[in-house]
Amino acid sequence: MKAMVLAHTAPIETRPLAWTERPDPVCEPDEVLLEVLACGVCHTELDEIEGRLPPPSLPVILGHQVVGRIAATGPKVDRHQVGDRVGVTWLYRSCGACAFCRSGRENLCPSALWTGLTADGGYAERMVVGQDWACPLPEGLSDAEAAPLLCAGVIGYRTVRLAQVRDGQAVGLFGFGASAHIVLPVLKFQYPACRVFVFTRSPSHRSLASRLGADWVGGSEDTPPEPLDVAMDFTPVGETVARALAVSAPGARLVINAIRKTTPIGPLDYAELLWHERQICSVANVTRADAEEFLPLAGRMGLRPQVTCFAPEQANEALIALKHGQIDGAAVLRFAP
Repeated sequence: MKAMVLAHTAPIETRPLAWTERPDPVCEPDEVLLEVLACGVCHTELDEIEGRLPPPSLPVILGHQVVGRIAATGPKVDRHQVGDRVGVTWLYRSCGACAFCRSGRENLCPSALWTGLTADGGYAERMVVGQDWACPLPEGLSDAEAAPLLCAGVIGYRTVRLAQVRDGQAVGLFGFGASAHIVLPVLKFQYPACRVFVFTRSPSHRSLASRLGADWVGGSEDTPPEPLDVAMDFTPVGETVARALAVSAPGARLVINAIRKTTPIGPLDYAELLWHERQICSVANVTRADAEEFLPLAGRMGLRPQVTCFAPEQANEALIALKHGQIDGAAVLRFAP
């Protein structure tokens, strides 16, 4: 099979991913073999490529928003059949036995494997995954539209849950990339009385936010129409944390949706930014339960992410565009026409 392989970490502008021939993967007894149809492109891949989240071993095949058709199954597989269309998220496998797994927090499992980081992912024509980690997908979505739901969508849904949003609140979204552009319609669907304010520097991202129903759009340096009850930070930079707290109301909750920040958060003045019971929470990974709740919701909503498609051998170009804010919505590698 052909795959985009990362053999060494480097700035993405040097185009370190190489379109390479690799052996076809073989199913273990409880695994399914997927013919990859589409794979979303994520900021996490930039962190892996550029060394902020270096893979523990190289070479590796990146990609963790995978839509595939089951081509073969191991002898113990009883949940799926050949021909089923399924998705694979960032969580490739968890141990099922540790305290985190037993308490429904498999996203914190110390033995977990992560798709495209500690296990080969979906920047390839084929991949394998355990049957319990292959997610059924809603009908009505194209392969390219389904792909961003498997990370940008699922992690965005987890962000909304951890934010403890209540209807009628003022909610701020800082950054408006792949995840936030899915979170906005989810908020409008689940909490129709909320006012959603979007903070982004990109003119095209501002236009997209307005089209998707944002109640106000501005830059991170701007003051929203009212203090925020909830803030969600989707940006890769640390400076946004202080700015979000500065425009938040007493008792507000800030949830940071980023696996790494490219710049330091910096000092936070306690009296000015954290007092009055303001809270900060991070989002770490996803669980299968997140996907099992979110994907049917996306189907009921008729959610259609905005996607820009690239051929798989154009992954370097897709990631360069993503790094420089040139993608509206989500970037997707499409393997099938």
